[in-house]
Amino acid sequence: MRRQLILLALLVASVQLCGQTRASPAASASPSAKPETKLKEPGKPLAAGGSATNESPITEIYADEAFFDSNKNMGIFSGHVKVTDPRFNLQSDKLTVFIKKGEGQGLEKAIAEGTVAVVRDRPDPNGGPPTRSVGRSDKATYVAATGDVELVGTPRVQEGVNTHIATSPDTVMVVNQSGQLTTHGPSRTEIRQQPKDEQKPEPKPQASPKASVKP
Repeated sequence: MRRQLILLALLVASVQLCGQTRASPAASASPSAKPETKLKEPGKPLAAGGSATNESPITEIYADEAFFDSNKNMGIFSGHVKVTDPRFNLQSDKLTVFIKKGEGQGLEKAIAEGTVAVVRDRPDPNGGPPTRSVGRSDKATYVAATGDVELVGTPRVQEGVNTHIATSPDTVMVVNQSGQLTTHGPSRTEIRQQPKDEQKPEPKPQASPKASVKP
């Protein structure tokens, strides 16, 4: 199925007008256009890891289909949903987005359902490469005001070689914008030791022949 291009102007217009609008293949700008919805969040100058920036973050949503309800200030995306955001990346089968009302419209909350994967990079305070955490679950809820991502439905979070796994379907995991993980319910943690590089033994110095002294 051909994906669609939905610009921020369409989203804002759908919120301001009465009634409902449904995105369709005919609404695409061109057959080669990329499917994209952009949500700009004024007054939320946060980048990955919570560092301040001078620009407002922009959330881009890619999907096969999209539906907007201006009465409820919400949008529903389905089919190969992909979200790119300065604070996280997300993939799911379905995504429901709620838009802020009034001035400064932007992303308020997002609920992902289906096969959900959330990726976050935590910057290294010493300037090294960021630490990546990957959360998987049946459902994930992102709240823009706090930056928290709540994972439910047998969630699991992997950071590096270590994995934190829920042992009950009722366990809830919350990952904040700094990469800190809080678990409510039974879980299991797997800590793997990285193998050390095998060090070759240094060759022993060969003894030099002693000079014999004749009387």
